[in-house]
Amino acid sequence: MAFTDTGAGNLALHVGDKPADVRVRREELERSAGIVPGTLRFMNQVHGTAVAVMEAGSATPEADAMVSCGLPLAVMVADCIPAVMVGEAPDGPVLAAVHAGRPGLAAGVIPAAVERMRALGAVGIQAWLGPSICGACYEVPAALRDDVAAAIPATWSTTRWGTPGLDLPAGARDQLEAADVDVRYSGPCTLENQDLFSYRRNKDTGRFAGLVWTHD
Repeated sequence: MAFTDTGAGNLALHVGDKPADVRVRREELERSAGIVPGTLRFMNQVHGTAVAVMEAGSATPEADAMVSCGLPLAVMVADCIPAVMVGEAPDGPVLAAVHAGRPGLAAGVIPAAVERMRALGAVGIQAWLGPSICGACYEVPAALRDDVAAAIPATWSTTRWGTPGLDLPAGARDQLEAADVDVRYSGPCTLENQDLFSYRRNKDTGRFAGLVWTHD
């Protein structure tokens, strides 16, 4: 698994960048990671809870989580949580890539991905949470904080300047621990790091990626 930064450039097709340039960057990313060219799968993310099971030949899904039995997966973000997971099944590793923004996290996209992994036989699932906006920086209206915290109490936070906030990484860790998934890593804050894309810092920004793949 790995998480890119601005050094890899924008990897999204939906933010006004030239599609040809984005595709070149994606190919360069595959080469640098040792991924078979053309096999890294991306999704059209919509802040929902749909989980797509990806196989060779699968079309790009409209989903916020993908699960595969070894096919390389990618999730794109610029403040939301890029969560990648790995579990073991009798026939080999089961992989997942999850886009966990505020709506999807509150609706349960992470537990949904874990459930789908286990349906494919995965055990001993481990998770890595990539860089995302932290609870001290993610300011929201008080009513929105209350709504999300009603579903996931661990998300309730206050920003460093004293206003209502949401701690999405804390909520993700809480959901994963409740699902008996081992959280191996939680990344830094996107808003606080200039080498990461952040929508809150600049709405005209690119997207970095979380990747999960197997090594031969």
